[in-house]
Amino acid sequence: MKMTQPSSLAIARGPSGRAMAEPMSVDLLEAIQQHLTMERSASAQYFANSLWFSERELRGFSHYFKKESENEQIHAIKFSDYLVARGQSVLLEELRAPVQNWNNIEEIFTASFQLEADVTTSLHQLYAMAEMSSDIRTTVYLDPIIEGQTSSEDEFAYILGRVKFADNQPSALLILDSEFRA
Repeated sequence: MKMTQPSSLAIARGPSGRAMAEPMSVDLLEAIQQHLTMERSASAQYFANSLWFSERELRGFSHYFKKESENEQIHAIKFSDYLVARGQSVLLEELRAPVQNWNNIEEIFTASFQLEADVTTSLHQLYAMAEMSSDIRTTVYLDPIIEGQTSSEDEFAYILGRVKFADNQPSALLILDSEFRA
């Protein structure tokens, strides 16, 4: 006896036609798209920071920010992959040019710490929105990301403290630079 599936089974599909198990609230989707842009912007900013240090022969700091730029790009990719997995289309927004002129190293790390804090806040807002819309898939997805982001914020706070302590003294900053090169 041959069994056939009824043709009336309807599977929910996202904007690109991809099957999706559970729709995502419009507000949460928009917020994730904005966060994706934030991650891409952070990548561009950290790359600009890397260039600033490279132009001043501070290769350790340059290497550090180049790696941070790559990490932020990976985060953006993970968010875009998540949206596709959820049946959504990924909208890439235009990015503003990153800041490329700084007065000193402390200024760069202060701005970078603030950027990390803003990313953390954005992730917490996404989590709260996902909870409010009972989107367990998103909260589970965000759990390890928030943990890693909290560690990044802590690392930038630590480095900022060391840079502040160096008080713009070239010898102290060169020691820090060599630590990043190692």
